[in-house]
Amino acid sequence: MNRYTLSALTLAVAALSAGHALAFDASAPKTREQVKAELAEAIRTGDIVVDQESGKKANELFPGRYAAKPVVEGKTREQVKAELAEAIRTGDIVIDQESGKKANELFPGRYPAKPVAQGKTREQVKAELAEAIRTGQMPVITY
Repeated sequence: MNRYTLSALTLAVAALSAGHALAFDASAPKTREQVKAELAEAIRTGDIVVDQESGKKANELFPGRYAAKPVVEGKTREQVKAELAEAIRTGDIVIDQESGKKANELFPGRYPAKPVAQGKTREQVKAELAEAIRTGQMPVITY
């Protein structure tokens, strides 16, 4: 078996397994056409695993065959410094490595209180539940 046949066979197996992985999305069921389109896009961009041992994708193993992914621009040094200063000011920085607790959790009196989000009223929750039951998003359990 030559290298091309082996690569094509590996790609086909990976495509089938990727198709199953793409088809299973618990958040929203997809149609067969959507899954086929996603699989075709993954094959086109090389965004499918072809080496099961290392877990590398086709575009990682053969970067010359696929277009380069756009580089996401990072933050500037000033932005990072500003974020760090804000985290220190609000105590939103981990200071106890063992427990992973932040400064504002260990010493809440030293830092400004975080604003509390307004919750929903009982009537709003009841209305949402009734709507969910009406639309079939929440099954009605009867005994």
